[in-house]
This record gives sequence, C-alpha cells and structure tokens, in this order.
Amino acid sequence: MSAVDEVPCGGGSDFMEVVPRVPLAFNPTTAIPPNGRPVFRFPEQLRMHHALEELGWTGVIDELNYVARLEKQSAPESILVTTNGTILAGFGRWKLALLEGEKEIPCIEYLRSEDEALQFILEHHQPSRGWNPFVRIRLALTLEPYLRQKALDNMRAGGKYKGSASLPDLEHIDVLQEIASVAGVGARNISNAKTILQTAHPRLIAALHEGTLTINGAMKFCKLPRAQQLAQFIRFGEDRAINKVIRQSVPPPNKERFIPDIAKVLDALHKHEAQQPGSIIVQVGRLPHTVILVGQELLTGPLAQRELELK
Repeated sequence: MSAVDEVPCGGGSDFMEVVPRVPLAFNPTTAIPPNGRPVFRFPEQLRMHHALEELGWTGVIDELNYVARLEKQSAPESILVTTNGTILAGFGRWKLALLEGEKEIPCIEYLRSEDEALQFILEHHQPSRGWNPFVRIRLALTLEPYLRQKALDNMRAGGKYKGSASLPDLEHIDVLQEIASVAGVGARNISNAKTILQTAHPRLIAALHEGTLTINGAMKFCKLPRAQQLAQFIRFGEDRAINKVIRQSVPPPNKERFIPDIAKVLDALHKHEAQQPGSIIVQVGRLPHTVILVGQELLTGPLAQRELELK
C-alpha cells in the first residue's frame, strides 16, 4: 500500500481527495499534540517553514548529527507536520530520511496556518541547540503583523476600538511583549535586535546567528560607525582567542612550583628581543591582571638556563 490512498469524494464526481493512511504503530515515547493525527508521509512531501529557509537556518545540521547518533539506540520518533507538509519538529529525522532514501516516515499531522506553525516551532524549540536568542528573535519578528492583527481582532471582538484601522500605542507594547514571549526572551532584547539589524555590520549579524556573539555584545559594537565595527569585532575575537590560550596555559597557583623572579624574566625578554628583533609580542588582553606567557623558544634557549635558572 502506498503512503496515501485516493478516496473518491462525492457521488459520481471525478474529484479525488487524497487521504494519508494511518500508520500501524508509532514510537510510544512521542507525545501526540492536541488534535494531531498519525499519518505516513513521503519525505519529499515535507519542507521547512519558509521563514527558516529565508533566514538560512542551519540548525538542521546539528539535529541531523544528533539523530544519526541516536538512530541505533532507540526507535525513530514521529515528525510533527502541518497538513500542507510544513515541518514543526523533527528536522533532523526528516533530513536523515531524505539522505537514506526512506520511502515514507511516520508523522503526526495537525491543522495550523503558516503563522501558527512558526509560533509553534519557536515555542517548541526554545531550549534547543541551534535556536539561540537572536535566531529566535529574527524569526519571531516575522510574526509581528500576524500578532498585531490578532491583538486588534481580539480588542474589536471585545467591543473596544470598533472600526479602528490601527492599534493604540499601548497595544503596540503588548505586541512587543508577545513577540518576546514567542521568542523566549525579554522585551528589551527585541528592541535591541531591531537596532542591531538596522545598524550592525553583516559580519556581526552572522556571528549572532552562529552564537559566537551575544546580543549585548553586539549592542556595544553598534555604538561605533559601521566602518569601525568590523575592525573592533576582529580585535575582540583575537583577544578572546589569546585569553583562552592564556587561561588554558597558566596552571592554578602552586606554592611548591618554582616561579622565576619577575625582574629577571623582563630582563631576559629584553635581551631576547635585542638578539632577535620581533620575537617578543605584546598583546593587550581583557584579564584583570598581567600575565607573562613565555614561549618554548625562550624556555629551551640559553637565557632560560643562565638568566632564569629554569632547568
């Protein structure tokens, strides 16, 4: 039997309604959402929400790797989808099915509009990896017209602002809070994200998507002209990488460990630089104190043996 059975609709009509057949069994650990129904679907029939595609969301790769690792450990879970094939949850399972050429996969299908689907996706994936706050905010912002209209309809239904074509200022604030709720962030982060999208260098926005830069960090760069933002961001990345190396290289305090005299170290560095100009690099870091990180070249040289008494 195929993944769908064609059932005539209406006596004598040539119109054929396609009804997905119900699978015989599902993973019992999968919770069926309200009003959901189990069906089988061809992987090719499913798709990501258009907002995810337009954003260039890459979290599906993380989910694919996760599902691939767990595939042999547990039964595959059903994919949550809308009636038109938009995936709500289970992106990694869907991608794996495509890669492995599966003919049909178990799904739980339920009726949702595109806006309702995106709202469900965001609320469902708030704690998940690959859905950092900035990514969630950018997606939630696409729901702003839908949430504004929904708020206006609710107010009109309650007899308030009948015939009004726009929302009052107070309701704009409520919509902002609703966007924040959908994205799982504070309302202030929504305003900050809008500022970033208007003023930030594209490389900063890319870093926000990757999760290598926070919203608060990006706001500091946005105080600079866009032409200076990239240079400062690159320097920030270099400082962070250097400080990471320093933290990993400097062992915890040990009273028994021999620590050379600071004056001798500075004198040895001065002599080493005089003998090999450019061999000593001074870098300003963000640590609360000064750390002298001595390279292997100096440690194994004659200065270490003679001046620093390191053996």
